[in-house]
Formats: sequence, structure tokens, C-alpha cells
Amino acid sequence: MVNKLKQSREINQITQEQLAQLVGVSRQSIISIEKGHYLPTSVLALKISFVLKIKIEDLFVLEETDWK
Repeated sequence: MVNKLKQSREINQITQEQLAQLVGVSRQSIISIEKGHYLPTSVLALKISFVLKIKIEDLFVLEETDWK
């Protein structure tokens, strides 16, 4: 899965710490998601997409290899 979290966050001029507080997780969780080390739960992904005002399917993009 490819995510556009960092780019979307920067476009919205929100720091990792601010986003973490807004969605109720630690800054480390946001860092891990941005680096692709952690896949957010569906609820967390929805919260992030709501805060960043981006469709969830534009924020988290499945790749062909994710289907295998």
C-alpha cells in the first residue's frame, strides 16, 4: 500500500504532532504510517482523511501486490 500522508499533511500545513493530537494517536504512530511501517486501522485512516480533507482512497492507495 502506498500512502500520501506526508504530502497531504504538508499541503495542509499540519505537523505530525498536530495531526497525532487531532486523531488521538502518538506522533510516533504518524511517523510509522508515513514511513509505511504501520498500516492504520480503518477508523484511524478515516479520521486522518477527514482531518486532511482528502478521500481515503486518495490517501491510501492499494497496489497490485496488495491483492496477492
